Amino acid sequence: MTDYEASTAFLGEWGRFQQQAFVLLCLSIVPNGLTGMSVVFLADTPPHRCLVPAHVNLSAAWRNSSIPLERDANSGALEPSRCSRYKLDDMLRFSDSALLPGVDVNLSNVAQEACVDGWEYDRSVYTSTIVSEWDLVCDDRWKTPLTSSLFFCGVLTGSFLSGQLSDRYGRKIVLFITMAVQTLFTFIQVFSPSWAAFCAVFFVVGMGHISNYVAAFVLGTEILGPRVRTIFSTAGVSLFFAVGYMFLPLFAFFIRDWRMLLLGLTLPGVLCMPLWWYIPESPRWLLSQGRVQEAEAIVKDAAKKNKVEPPSVIFSPLQKELQSDEMKTYNICDLLRTRNIRWISVTLWLVWNTITIAYFALSLNTANLHGDAYFNCFLSAVVELPAYMLSWAMFRWCSRRLSLFSTLFLGGMFLLFIQLIPADLNSLAITLEMIGKFAVTTAFAIVYAYTAELYPTVLRNTALGTCSMASRIGSIIAPYFIYLRNYSISLPYILMGCLTALLGLLSLLLPETFGMPLPETISHMQHFPG
Repeated sequence: MTDYEASTAFLGEWGRFQQQAFVLLCLSIVPNGLTGMSVVFLADTPPHRCLVPAHVNLSAAWRNSSIPLERDANSGALEPSRCSRYKLDDMLRFSDSALLPGVDVNLSNVAQEACVDGWEYDRSVYTSTIVSEWDLVCDDRWKTPLTSSLFFCGVLTGSFLSGQLSDRYGRKIVLFITMAVQTLFTFIQVFSPSWAAFCAVFFVVGMGHISNYVAAFVLGTEILGPRVRTIFSTAGVSLFFAVGYMFLPLFAFFIRDWRMLLLGLTLPGVLCMPLWWYIPESPRWLLSQGRVQEAEAIVKDAAKKNKVEPPSVIFSPLQKELQSDEMKTYNICDLLRTRNIRWISVTLWLVWNTITIAYFALSLNTANLHGDAYFNCFLSAVVELPAYMLSWAMFRWCSRRLSLFSTLFLGGMFLLFIQLIPADLNSLAITLEMIGKFAVTTAFAIVYAYTAELYPTVLRNTALGTCSMASRIGSIIAPYFIYLRNYSISLPYILMGCLTALLGLLSLLLPETFGMPLPETISHMQHFPG
């Protein structure tokens, strides 16, 4: 199969077949952009305070005074407590004396109690979220980041399973089965009776979410020619993911109830299912399985669409090689079998893990930024558009290794600079955070395409799935990086900045693939360090 591209060169680079495959595979990515960050709105925490039951005979002034003031750990300002109130029996006794609160009564010595009657939530932004529905605040606030982490646990599991299933059963069937899983279980989430049930279904949604993304990415990489492949693997799928991400705050702005929002998010997935009849299987994968006739049928159909005449025999000269090395069954263990592939794999796992921490932590943090949550999420999505365009330009004309290093290192530096910004310069801090997100996003697009070039066809989907799986350790703990804001606003940025910059330096050890043909077998891989 080393001459696959030469054997199919008669198709050209950008005929109707390639155009159709490019656009339809990119469209299949849009639902991922919508669901991937939906937890930003589904699990946002509205302003809240302890509920004072309506039957308690307190005036409006005394009700407001029933909430003690506490000093915010980060800003230092006094704010109403979210998790405690003065004991209502004492408040009733003081109110019976007809004194105005704060005049002759010193409430600082009044005993406090937890929110035993629940909480009241500000409904000005959200009609409901899973936080307000199941009271995931105060002693239960740890459940909010855990919700995101369980989704990413599903992503990890999907990464582990889908790569091997795709290499064994085909790119196309895994793409559409996992797309159906993501859509169906998002719909089932709408009817979740409890937080535990919501998380269990969210785990399965995560499995489908990454699996169809990786399958679509690899399928396009293997179908398209070298020049178009570069555009597809960097700007193509990434831009369509960003488009889906940009639609998320739009959906959330008009649908303020979390159940109805989930219902709306299922629509793009349903609309993508008919693409089954228009997206072909990968001829490369079919050849690696010895299914030469099926591969030839797809290539001949492509020739018909491109209005070119195929040769009478397309792949016969390749059959001898197919019967030897490529007919072997490969699995995840082969990524560690030899010294060369082992070091490439371990380095890439570390790099992917760090990029994922920074990307998802910055994306999930948009609800905590100063200003409107919908606009901040939209801005976080918009900065990805030029990032993906830059990734395409860098991948088209620059060294893969230097492109990955520069974006990671600079992204880490910008995140470290955020801690130096005074608290009153919120706009500057948000600008630096968005520049850091821009750099990390560029690195994310580059590392996907770079990884696909480093590994051979016989292991490419397994390798991408495994890299994605390894990176999910980062996405699982990313919500807890944001949770550290409760102790210090600058701490998440310091940790993310240091990790990102250091792994940028480590990426310099990877082999260079710029201008190299895609490897078909393990023996064709570049050597570590490059």
